[in-house]
Amino acid sequence: MLSHHELSTLLLLKDAPGRIEPDRLELGALREMQLIVIEPPESGLPLLRVTPRGDAVLRAIARAC
Repeated sequence: MLSHHELSTLLLLKDAPGRIEPDRLELGALREMQLIVIEPPESGLPLLRVTPRGDAVLRAIARAC
C-alpha cells in the first residue's frame, strides 16, 4: 500500500518530473515497488520516470475516484 507521500510523489513525477528532488525518501520505496525507475544521468541529475506498472496504479486510482 502506498503512503500519501509516496502517492503524491508518484503523481508529481508523472505530471512534472523536473520538479522532483532526486534525494526524496519516497523514491526508494517507489523504486522497490517497481513503480518508477531512476536512470543514471548523462549529465546533471538522474532521470526519473514512471514505469508501466506505476502508470497502471495511477490509472486504477483515477478510475476509483
